[in-house]
Amino acid sequence: QVQLVESGGGLVQAGESLRLSCTPSGGTFYGYSKGWFRQAPGKERELVAAISRSGSDTTYGDRVKGRFTISRDSAKDTVYLQMNSLKPEDTAVYYCAAHRSYSNIYRPQYWGRGTQVTVSS
Repeated sequence: QVQLVESGGGLVQAGESLRLSCTPSGGTFYGYSKGWFRQAPGKERELVAAISRSGSDTTYGDRVKGRFTISRDSAKDTVYLQMNSLKPEDTAVYYCAAHRSYSNIYRPQYWGRGTQVTVSS
């Protein structure tokens, strides 16, 4: 069964950086648009960033614009989320997601299991 696998989460201090990676397992997601979502305790899951299958289009949540960058390496079938200037409010479980259509990335067809990001003050 094809799955999305996230890595790169961890515990950092405010102002530091992390890079998350999302790779497929058991298959390929080549040709899919990808997104990163996050969910903090007691809050709804929200879109952090999305990238089209070509990489030419990107979308960012308002709270991360200017600090986070989504990118993809099609040769590796991997999508990244570079997170800079991290804040305690960025603490959440981060999920990778995929959909055939970029316009439907808010309703992903596939989800990863998530990776925890904790930012201490």
